[in-house]
This record gives sequence, C-alpha cells and structure tokens, in this order.
Amino acid sequence: MSDGINNLQKLKSLGVSPWYDNIERRLINKGFLKKIFDLGVLGVTSNPTIFEKAINSSAEYDSKIKELTRQGLDISAIYDELTVWDVRDAADLLRDAYERSNYIDGYVSIEVLPESAHSPADTINYGRHIFKKIDRPNIMIKIPGTEESPAAIRALIREGINVNATLLFSTNHYKRAALAYIEGLKDRERDGFKLNKVNSVASVFVSRLDTEIDRMLEEMHKKKLCFGVEKLQGKAAIANCKMIYGCFKEVFEGKEFTRLRENDANPQRVLWASTGTKNPLYSDVKYVDGLIHSETVNTMPGVTLDAYLDHGSPMFIDDKEEANAVIEKLAEAGISVDEVCNQLQDSGIALFCASYNKLLSSLKSRIGTLAGKSKVYS
Repeated sequence: MSDGINNLQKLKSLGVSPWYDNIERRLINKGFLKKIFDLGVLGVTSNPTIFEKAINSSAEYDSKIKELTRQGLDISAIYDELTVWDVRDAADLLRDAYERSNYIDGYVSIEVLPESAHSPADTINYGRHIFKKIDRPNIMIKIPGTEESPAAIRALIREGINVNATLLFSTNHYKRAALAYIEGLKDRERDGFKLNKVNSVASVFVSRLDTEIDRMLEEMHKKKLCFGVEKLQGKAAIANCKMIYGCFKEVFEGKEFTRLRENDANPQRVLWASTGTKNPLYSDVKYVDGLIHSETVNTMPGVTLDAYLDHGSPMFIDDKEEANAVIEKLAEAGISVDEVCNQLQDSGIALFCASYNKLLSSLKSRIGTLAGKSKVYS
C-alpha cells in the first residue's frame, strides 16, 4: 500500500487483533506462518477438522507418526504428540508478538477433547495436562462454552492457564464465559498471584448464524408466511455480534472489572470466529469489515485473510441502533435469535465430536498405510 501499512496493520491500529484460523506442519516448515506473522497476524487458532485435513493432504507428519508408533503409543497419545508438536512450534514463532504486546497477543489455541465438553472435571484435567505438556506461556486452552463450562474456565484461569472460551453464539453464552473469567481472576487475586500474564478470549461464531437464519427467512418467504422478511437476510450475524460487543463493554467497563484492571488484569476480548463468508452473494470480507471494534480479535481462514489484505476497508462504523432494529424485526417475524444460537451451539458440539472421531479414524488409517509401506520396503 502507498502508505506502507497493510490492512492487517490498520486493523490493529483500530484495536482489532488479526489472528489466523489454521495451523499445520506444512505452514510451519515452509515458512508460511512466519510470513503472515511478519505481515501482522498476531495469533493462531486450530481445531480437529483443520488437523484432520492436514494429515490427509500431506506427508509432513509421516516420519513423526512412524516414530510415535514404534514407541507403542495409542491413537489418542499420538494425536496429543502431533498437535503438541505443531502448537509448540507455532507458539515459539509467536513468542516475540507475545512479549511485545505485553502478553495480550501472540497466542496459539488448542482444544480440549470433545468428550469433555459437558464435564468440568475432565476439561480441567485435560487443560492442565496439555498446557503443561506444551510448556509455553502463550497457549490458550479452548473450552466449549456449554452451560457446564464456567467451572472449568474459572478453575483454569485461577491457575494461570489461559482460556479460549469457544463455540459461543449468543449474548447469554458470551456473558457466562465472561463472568466465569472474572471469577477466576478474583480467585487468583485472593490466592496472591499476579493477574497481568493471564489472558482469555471469548470466541463468538459469526457466519453460521447468518447461514441458519437466512435459511429460515428464505423458507418463510417461499411460503409467504411473513411479508418482506427476505430484507433481513445477511443481517442477523453482525447484529447479534453488536449485541455481544455491547455486553462486553458493560461487563469490562463496570465497577467490578475496573478494580481488577487497576491490578493489571486483562479484559477477556471477544474473538470473532467463523468469519469466512459462506454465501457467495455476500462480500468476502463481510465478517471482518462489519465487526471492527476496539479490544477484539478476528481469526480468519486463509481465503479471508488474503481477501482482506487485498481489499479490506478497515474503519469503525457505529451502527448499534441498526443492529437492535434487526433483532427486533427478526423477533416480530417469529425468529428468536437466542433459540437459534442454542441450537447452533448444540450442533457445534456434535460437529466437534464428529470431527475428532474422523480425525482419529484418519490417523488410524494413516498408521496402517505407513505400516504397510514399511513392510513392502523392509
């Protein structure tokens, strides 16, 4: 760009930290992660779906898989070792960003096991295990924001383990994660520990809400159940996010957190996730340009990151009143955004479990294939 500042850097100047929603061995080995970090990407998120695709689409993990198999590790343990390998190396690449940002950015997220989603005890134990195993300060443990999650979020924050509260869709989902984070900070403060190096984000999934509500509106339009509802298509997700950001401001500018902030506590930033545009009729940077607010994160898949570098328009637009109107009109049409969000969270956890099971199946197949090749060439 003519002024020498790219769009990711402009986002950061507006208070938005650009993160990248992908991690795999090829990106590390071929220098791609370092390249985008140099461009202004300040963090990385990952999930089992991404990792499963990486194993199936490259041979980068083969030598490591062979080594771990020879050690007699089972499938789950091999999964642990491979993900720790990627996450640790990515965290090392981001360590400078972590230090320069005073522990605000430079994180890599890794998920707890899906069967732990409704068990605080299992979530806490796995969070402790994987955080210790990776042994890097700039790691966030991803915890699905179920009704049971606050106990786990609170406990891990109390221990100084950073948390990415994920699979959040509604204001209610967000608020319980935010309040659990604050309670964890208060516990840690009472224990006599410093708060400045503890951090958390609340990952709100964006585009899935438009996909589902657009489907509902289209069905209503076809059946002529409500006049003019098609005009609301593509508006629900950003409107919902504006409500959530308003909740963030209320919680983290309130008296309770203001006192904690004076003791160097960091706010739990909202992270906009699932920001790739699924409807080709919408702008490919819709869920980045439409969600520019201070003290937020936007984690982008590769296609969206490329698009934003090319033609994003970083600027702040205050349209909360319009967002309120969208939510009200949807309610008038008989669509409860909160109900849809609850359904999306339930289905999201089911998809998380399916992705993890598919990953283990793919890993098992890869081990079998590599064992067969070893026999042929031995």
